[in-house]
Amino acid sequence: MKLTAAQSHALAHVEERAAFLSEGCARIFDFAETAWREYQSAAWYVQTLRAEGFTVEEGSGGMPTAFCAEWRNEVGTGEMPIIGLYAEYDAVPGNCQAASTQREPRAGLGYQAGGHTDPHSGLGMSGLGGLLATKAAMEKHGIRGGLRFMGEPAEKVRGSKPIHAAKGYYDGLAAMLSFHPFYMLPMCNTVRWDTHCGAAYAMIYRFIC
Repeated sequence: MKLTAAQSHALAHVEERAAFLSEGCARIFDFAETAWREYQSAAWYVQTLRAEGFTVEEGSGGMPTAFCAEWRNEVGTGEMPIIGLYAEYDAVPGNCQAASTQREPRAGLGYQAGGHTDPHSGLGMSGLGGLLATKAAMEKHGIRGGLRFMGEPAEKVRGSKPIHAAKGYYDGLAAMLSFHPFYMLPMCNTVRWDTHCGAAYAMIYRFIC
């Protein structure tokens, strides 16, 4: 399939920003902040998004380490479709790992510290790379529309997505693009995506005995 000029521009933009994205991934990897404690990680995203021209709400949905970033290209007339993307950046407790080819914790820490072995450090940065490439292509080729980028903390405990959804942060989107690398391709089907990578489901069970 032949790519459009806008698609080619987006791909070229990813290549141009590869070093920046790699450095950002390493930064989030080193922060390695676990659920609801991702203060440095969220601050990095907020600062970066504002520098890229986004309007950013910090602490969206009443969650201190969440955010919601918006940008619109109001050229021309007609519909204004808003596309959503998101970043996850919580580390996993008990998974401290150095950026190494062997099993070893980061310097000065033990294995029980948080670590990005999933890794959400890369997942969030991939979402950011796609977001910035899409914005660049929309600006270059006069594409009318908007982008909404959600900062989703505490994903491992199904923390922020159900709250954002309940409070209307996903409302009005033409589409929500979800990216998650997965190594077991036969199991990576639509049922898994609907229950694992979207707004997800969250329940608290209380046992009285």
